[in-house]
Amino acid sequence: QVQLVESGGGLVQPGGSLRLSCSVSGSIFSIGNMGWYRQAPGKEREQVATISRRGRINYTDSVKDRFTISKNIANNTVYLQMNSLEPDDTAVYYCNAKNLWSQVDYWGQGTQVTVSS
Repeated sequence: QVQLVESGGGLVQPGGSLRLSCSVSGSIFSIGNMGWYRQAPGKEREQVATISRRGRINYTDSVKDRFTISKNIANNTVYLQMNSLEPDDTAVYYCNAKNLWSQVDYWGQGTQVTVSS
């Protein structure tokens, strides 16, 4: 089993920045890709950014050049640095980890990000 705990959400004005953190524990050796997803009210959950075990990174088009995903292996944490935030970025952000072999998804509890003046 893998446990994921997000932190770092909050209220920010348009153009501001936030950094989300995802602390990983449990069967860390079994984790393949990790990523951040988000779900806005009335919308489906969407992939925001992913990072593979080898560090290959992908972003959804709407966050390219504004968001940066990274991981710190030493403290088992994945980050999402979000800059130039826009009201459309308002959503609950979820940390995700996929089992390396079965591709089973593990999810955190989510953290709310609200971009508003």
